[in-house]
Amino acid sequence: MNHFPKLLSSQIAYDVARTMLDGFDKHYRIFREVCVAAQACFEAGDFMGIQKLQRDRIAYYDERVRECIATLEGRFNAQSLDDDVWQQVKLHYIGLLTEHRQPELAETFFNSVCCKMLHRSYFNNRFIFVRPAIATEYIENDAPAAKPTYRVYYPAQDGMAATLSRIVTNFQLKRPFADLPRDVAYVMRAIDEAFGDFDAAPNFQIHVLASLFFRNKAAYIVGRIVNGDVSTPFAIPIMHDADGHLALDTVLLRRDELRVVFSFTHAYFMVDMEVPSAYVHFLRTIMPSKPKAELYTSVGLQKHGKNLFYRDFLHHLKHSSDKFVTAPGIRGLVMLVFTLPSYPYVFKLIRERFAPPKETTREQVKAKYLMVKQHDRVGRMADTLEFSSVAFPLARFDDALLAELQAEVPSLLEYDGDSLVIRHCYIERRMTPLNLWLHQAASDAEIDHAMREYGNAVKELMAANIFPGDMLYKNFGVTRHGRVVFYDYDELEYLTDCHIRRVPEPRNEEEAMSGEVWYRVGPHDVFPQTFETFLTGDPRVRHSLSQHHPDFFDPALWQSHQERVQAGQMHDFYPYDVSLRFVNRYGTGSGATQATARPARAAAA
Repeated sequence: MNHFPKLLSSQIAYDVARTMLDGFDKHYRIFREVCVAAQACFEAGDFMGIQKLQRDRIAYYDERVRECIATLEGRFNAQSLDDDVWQQVKLHYIGLLTEHRQPELAETFFNSVCCKMLHRSYFNNRFIFVRPAIATEYIENDAPAAKPTYRVYYPAQDGMAATLSRIVTNFQLKRPFADLPRDVAYVMRAIDEAFGDFDAAPNFQIHVLASLFFRNKAAYIVGRIVNGDVSTPFAIPIMHDADGHLALDTVLLRRDELRVVFSFTHAYFMVDMEVPSAYVHFLRTIMPSKPKAELYTSVGLQKHGKNLFYRDFLHHLKHSSDKFVTAPGIRGLVMLVFTLPSYPYVFKLIRERFAPPKETTREQVKAKYLMVKQHDRVGRMADTLEFSSVAFPLARFDDALLAELQAEVPSLLEYDGDSLVIRHCYIERRMTPLNLWLHQAASDAEIDHAMREYGNAVKELMAANIFPGDMLYKNFGVTRHGRVVFYDYDELEYLTDCHIRRVPEPRNEEEAMSGEVWYRVGPHDVFPQTFETFLTGDPRVRHSLSQHHPDFFDPALWQSHQERVQAGQMHDFYPYDVSLRFVNRYGTGSGATQATARPARAAAA
């Protein structure tokens, strides 16, 4: 009898753990179903459907967490369980994961549920997975007829052309290729141009991940060529040509090119993975400088990416001593931004009061950031990680920054012993603000590159139905790859919600000489001609922008993009230099559509 309460609590703990794992398994089953549906959309040419799947999938995780919490509350009154039971819950959960194929994701789901239900005092390794408990090395799907993580091909046996053809056809896409032998020949030609003649070593082989990576209008084959002790990464995007047939668009053979394809500025891939840790391990072999957190995020597992990011951040804090300081650049009217110089990220907090002319609310700003998370970022908007109740070591804050936080965002701060808890913040990859880049540019060539990129960025955002709102250079950043990216979202709007107008001609001399706006301006009116005044003060900037984008301030350009979006036309976006496309390298015979009119850009310039 004395053991009955202990046995009962253990059974409750097991049932809670089983319920939580069931909640995760349901989530991951739906996740994979969506990825399979993406292939069906690609085969059908339903690219809008792919975008909808990407957008909807982001919300599914939080829906499953809320569903799981409701079940735990209704069945177990879980928030009333004592500490001993919650510790047993974690132990039982670990036991349930010993043969699981996604244990790291299941641990993150466990954390998500617990962090919604329990007080922050429980956020330690006794109750949640601050550290992982289950190793993910060498997990494989041992089920009968299950496909392996990657397939291995031996070109020395079958010949390179036959091998490449088999790599493509093994994906069994239900749409014919326009001319696969021709495209395979182009792949071989590009490989030959990149590497020239080489001797095949005894281990010469090609490894290809067993699932395609879907995003926008493309499906990517991702793999590596192994020859001796040299491993060469590659990605081959498959696209639809003008006649609706499939074509290999190019082959990317440089790590820098693949890093941009998997960049934080693009929408997440949709890829069906039985063992996601094995996919991430493979991707790290071809992009070793990419953190695991970014790779998990790139393949749509952003919650686990966020979890890994925070673990990396805590590790960095323990092995560094510099202080958090205000981020360089012009201070924003809506966001307070600080950084840790030794860590390549910035932390963004929504101010409590917005100085004129800003007219917005905290909830509206949060809605803009969610909009960016759900939208196709086309390589031109930075992804953000949203955190609640983040504990920072108080001693690591610069005095000036701490004073600014106390003055500007007091409701977001909570002091807990030696920690400063920030109730809500966004974390984003640090970039050089474009205005600082232009000011510090050492040559006209650097300014020329930046302005070409700036114009490209704005035009691609327009093509994706995004109007940045505030066009000032301070709201754009330059990445380590030299790409210009938008990162200030509080005035962002859908382009189709804007009223693009030409500045009216003055009706008389008084209006012509007026220093004030004399014509009516509605809340959604946009006058591209007026941007020239505050964007071209520097003669070098004006020269480069006008040279590369002479139509930038012409309302007709903006209206044409708006009309195409309203007509349901989906723009072609390439996360690589369009000069690499076979249609541009080897002529129009590839069957793929011609490159759009925008200038080519170097993927790793």
